[in-house]
Amino acid sequence: QVQLVESGGGVVQPGGSLRLSCAATRNMFDIYSEAWYRQAPGRVRELVAAITPGDNINYADAVKGRFTISRDIAKNTLYLQVSALKPKDGGVYLCNVNYERNDYWGEGTQDTVSW
Repeated sequence: QVQLVESGGGVVQPGGSLRLSCAATRNMFDIYSEAWYRQAPGRVRELVAAITPGDNINYADAVKGRFTISRDIAKNTLYLQVSALKPKDGGVYLCNVNYERNDYWGEGTQDTVSW
């Protein structure tokens, strides 16, 4: 099993930046894929960014050029650098990994983008 703990969320003004972190209890060499999702009130959970086998990186169209996903294998930590934030970027950001054909989720970290 894998446990995930997100951190780094907060309240930020439009145009601001945050760095979200997701600490995993499993060595990332053993993990098949990692991703960040966003859950906004009244909306379907949506994929924001993902690292898939072969270190392929994918972003949702709405965040391309503003968000960067990365990982530090030595620290077993996944990151999401979010910049040029817009109010519609707000929501709970959840870390997801696939390990041994099972999906694991963290509890999420809240980002609020507001004046």
